[in-house]
Amino acid sequence: MGKFSNDIRELLEGVGGKENIVTVSHCATRLRFVLADPKKADVGKIEKIKSVRGTFTQAGQFQVIIGNEVSVFYNELIKETGLKESSKEEAKKAGRQNMNFLQRLISHLAEIFAPIIPAIVVGGLILGFRNVIGDIAFFEDGSKTLTEVSQFWAGVHHFLWLIGEAIFFFLPVGITWSIAKKMGTTQILGIVLGITLVSPQLLNAYAVAGGAEPPVWDFGFTQIKMIGYQAQVIPAMLAGFILSYLEIKIRKITPEYISMIVVPFFALVPTVLIAHVVVGPIGWRIGSVISNVVYSGLTSAVGWLFAAVFGFFYAPLVITGLHHMTNAIDLQLMSEFGGTNLWPMIALSNIAQGSAVLAIIFINRNKPEKEEEKQVSIPATISCYLGVTEPAMFGINLKYVYPFFAAMIGSALAGVFSVATGVMANSIGVGGLPGILSIQPQFMLRFAVAMLIAIVVPFTLTVVFSKNNLFVKNTKSIAS
Repeated sequence: MGKFSNDIRELLEGVGGKENIVTVSHCATRLRFVLADPKKADVGKIEKIKSVRGTFTQAGQFQVIIGNEVSVFYNELIKETGLKESSKEEAKKAGRQNMNFLQRLISHLAEIFAPIIPAIVVGGLILGFRNVIGDIAFFEDGSKTLTEVSQFWAGVHHFLWLIGEAIFFFLPVGITWSIAKKMGTTQILGIVLGITLVSPQLLNAYAVAGGAEPPVWDFGFTQIKMIGYQAQVIPAMLAGFILSYLEIKIRKITPEYISMIVVPFFALVPTVLIAHVVVGPIGWRIGSVISNVVYSGLTSAVGWLFAAVFGFFYAPLVITGLHHMTNAIDLQLMSEFGGTNLWPMIALSNIAQGSAVLAIIFINRNKPEKEEEKQVSIPATISCYLGVTEPAMFGINLKYVYPFFAAMIGSALAGVFSVATGVMANSIGVGGLPGILSIQPQFMLRFAVAMLIAIVVPFTLTVVFSKNNLFVKNTKSIAS
């Protein structure tokens, strides 16, 4: 008999029996069930199980928070039930059966950006470091930067641009590769397609935007402008999906013995042509419109209102999965304006959720009956401050409601301050407290103040709401 045998039996009953489970996998803290009929899950019954810290549904998956021992629980579950082990990717695919069209669209978008986020985070940190040593005058009475007084640091500054350029200028290569990988098509073709969008023989997209006249491919009867799409997101996404669509369709009608020759040729060549004639220019225009609308909204006279709405509703967006859409907007802002004023608000929302959980820990500090809850709340706080909010939101804040609401208010106020003071980030970066490393140096002090707001306001409001039973879901389970 395993450590969690009784809990496993109760959990199986709670999810509607073994026969209701399509797949099950796990991540760092959660079991991820795809259920044949999600309505059969008895959430109230499941959340009463001793080892369960909370539940939520996301991306078509019914997720049960177990905590740090989730791998042990999962292994016992598989052993005792005979269920087939599934990877997170398999669970995601199966989970789409429970999603509507918009949810499936957002899920696909998230899967495209997830593999390239680590590179973008590194790139943002590198750009931030280069700005610190190359743009801020710390020396000789504030008249010179570190690169101006040290040849070594000047060399470091120059060298690091090699990495920054590879990540951001050639971002379309990563996007088209990621789409090919996600669609199950030939990944090297995705890489080649991306390179054709940023090839050095093409006039740089930024030069074209500055008014430079691009060279052309002259076919006699027509000419095509040789424009590059460096750092552009939407043109790369559109081209990537066209390539995958063509490859899948052509492969279906091509005999296996000639597919190695026919499929790559008739998928890649038309796609590159379409990318430079149609979807490239259209995608560039769409991206410019989106980024200009967002940037104008955040820098206008009513930018504070835009910031308040985004800061307040970002956490609920995370619950729905719609927050993944902001990655594309952030990247487009970076390509158009050399930075993003949207990302700082996301980092502040992370901090606010963690601060609300910190307040719960403070409220329940002398309550022995809450000791088990600390197994979720303490790691969840740390996780939030490092940029991952799901354990905090689903494990604590949504369980009680009022800390979640307090965090939303704190996030909104911090976001308003960030936008009102013009804070810009170099790029998407590490969320939470380390997010300050992605902020452009001249705005770091202002962002530090915004971070303080995101810590103090949610903490204070959570305590106040608790003592006054405001926005409380279950007064028996919290401080009086």
